[in-house]
Amino acid sequence: MSFDPQFYTNLIRLIQSEHYDPHLVLGLHPYFEQGQVIRLWRPDAAEVHLEVFGSIVQANKIHDAGLFEYPVPNETTMYDYRIYHTDGRLVHDPYTFLPTIGELDHYLFAQGVHYQIYKVLGAHPMNHQGVEGTSFAVWAPSAKRVSLVADFNHWDGRINPMRCLGHSGIWELFVPGVKPGEKYKFEIKTHTGEILVKADPYAFSSEMRPSTASVVADVDRFAWSDQNWIEQRTKNKGQSTPLNIYEVHLGSWKLENNQWMNYRKIAHELVNYCKEMGYTHVELLPISEHPLDESWGYQVSGYYAVSSRFGTPEDFQYFVNHLHTHHIGVILDWVPGHFPTDEFSLSRFDGTSLYEHMDPRQGFHPHWNTLIFNFGRKEVSNFLIGNALFWMKQMHVDGLRVDAVASMLYLDYGREHGEWIPNKYGGNENLEAIEFFKHLNSIVHQRLPGVLMIAEESTAFPGITHSVDHGGLGFDYKWNMGWMNDTLRYFSKDMLFRHYHHNDLTFGLLYAFTERFILVLSHDEVVHGKKHLISKMPGDLWQKFANLRLLLTYMMCQPGKKLVFMGGEIGQWDEWYCKHGVQWHLLQFPYHQGIQTCVKDINHLYLSHRALWERDFDHTGFEWVDFADAQNSVISYLRKSTHEYLLCVHNFIPQYHENYFVRLRNVQQIHEIFNSDAEKYGGSGKHNTHITIVRDGSGYPIGLTMQIAPLATMIFTIEFP
Repeated sequence: MSFDPQFYTNLIRLIQSEHYDPHLVLGLHPYFEQGQVIRLWRPDAAEVHLEVFGSIVQANKIHDAGLFEYPVPNETTMYDYRIYHTDGRLVHDPYTFLPTIGELDHYLFAQGVHYQIYKVLGAHPMNHQGVEGTSFAVWAPSAKRVSLVADFNHWDGRINPMRCLGHSGIWELFVPGVKPGEKYKFEIKTHTGEILVKADPYAFSSEMRPSTASVVADVDRFAWSDQNWIEQRTKNKGQSTPLNIYEVHLGSWKLENNQWMNYRKIAHELVNYCKEMGYTHVELLPISEHPLDESWGYQVSGYYAVSSRFGTPEDFQYFVNHLHTHHIGVILDWVPGHFPTDEFSLSRFDGTSLYEHMDPRQGFHPHWNTLIFNFGRKEVSNFLIGNALFWMKQMHVDGLRVDAVASMLYLDYGREHGEWIPNKYGGNENLEAIEFFKHLNSIVHQRLPGVLMIAEESTAFPGITHSVDHGGLGFDYKWNMGWMNDTLRYFSKDMLFRHYHHNDLTFGLLYAFTERFILVLSHDEVVHGKKHLISKMPGDLWQKFANLRLLLTYMMCQPGKKLVFMGGEIGQWDEWYCKHGVQWHLLQFPYHQGIQTCVKDINHLYLSHRALWERDFDHTGFEWVDFADAQNSVISYLRKSTHEYLLCVHNFIPQYHENYFVRLRNVQQIHEIFNSDAEKYGGSGKHNTHITIVRDGSGYPIGLTMQIAPLATMIFTIEFP
């Protein structure tokens, strides 16, 4: 029989694997005046069978390349016949379905404001036009052809070409019979003829490394029971609440028979520990899919996929739900600043610099040998903002700690002169990244009140936690890297010479209320030769543990929210390594048990005393009593709430003062409620059982004399008239 020229053109494109819309050729089509015809594409097949009106029939091969036809009556519909996937499954024909993506989706994505883009792109099990299957969609605007390769078609990129939906650059295909659990990728033919096989950027699940296929998953079927937590989180927006975060790497917090635990098992273990220890939240090092364990999750290959190391997306949803129902929040480390160069991932996704900047002066990160997102491209910004919303809406997480914000804000970060391109004003600020953060934080807070956005930002960039309306970036909190560096530098000094470095203790209060800070003793400070916290401490064994108790309790007294990395709370000696668990066996030794007990007690004291958190970001919540006693290396100050005053005293050297005078006027009553030198913590037991209120000649209270324990934090309740 004869064909029209347009059909020949389409057939040639199909044979050459360059057709932008294979639905024009394949599927159910009018057959001149003879009725309709079913066209099937099976390269290399000698014969093809299908089911028509319940009977198995053989199609006619009309082209040696693999095009088959079977004529059917005019009244035949897409529901009257089924074809075979190459794995033998009998299903409806993928090339008879309308697109699963509408015009509004295209428009919003192109504008960078499709805030549920994760429900459109990627793989989505669904009922489409009355048929069960999975919709696949991917953004690859410069591709000549995109095909779905998967288990069901034996990973043959010729069999299931996708169609390009207009100018959006989105390719789409609905495949009946494909269910959750099936592996897939996208095969992309570039304009230069190169064949790339890429994992799905929007996949909800992936294979266990070193395998890299995406896995079809349904993230909508989990039955959540954390509504009370979510409602309370919303009510707490803008309220002053305690925030005491336990930073955890799931792969090394606790191992079972030297193996990772599933998200569900970890959930129960973490809840019990956090409740016992007095932590309000856990913060997880990135659990997005990543190919290299040693990257700790900071080089992400699957932004929408939970790491398969610990289970499925539904397992992770159980993890979050279980923590919420036990009143523990979940914060995730999130990495929008850069991504790895792995060929299967985002790098040169459609043969061009799609997600990254083309110019390496903007698109390549010299510190980490990674690629940098093009924040000015709306679809890329949408990919990232949609990802943040995905974790919050679909996975119910309570916040994101945004990694390496400084590397995003500065064009010259980690670069020498001539290795970066100034912005349009000649400056080094990344204007596109700044706009991205404002957009991100505005949308998150608008749509999910009570969710926390936290910046890991190590410079003095102004307004990180100021509102977008007032020129800030809109984050809720900023890690106080300056406090961490100053404090750890001070504690590393020989105690005989600490009085020369007294300024390291007091300098941070000059800027403590310029941003909404979280004080951190994070994972970054216990790796790469920096040693774990206990190993940083000078002195003999007793002094090392006393110093660590002092450090951890000093942090709890200072203005700002709190975070400590796992292992620090038990005095682990060895540096953290991502493949070794926390050294829990150390708790059999009294000093380590003492550290943990001390941390537990100070955590619960923190939660129960509003003065330690109610006015963290207001200078009225803090008042120096004495910051000038450098010779004795002692500082003292008040923490204040609406109805409570606490006096905090810290002695940073091992000298014991039996009668130390603290100048504090008008005290009526004072009582010691915490002392890190307690014997149960491994200390010397120098408690203040009796404190003398010193009065002047007129009987007016002018101060106190007390015992100052060596290398210790002491906390007192104070009453004034």
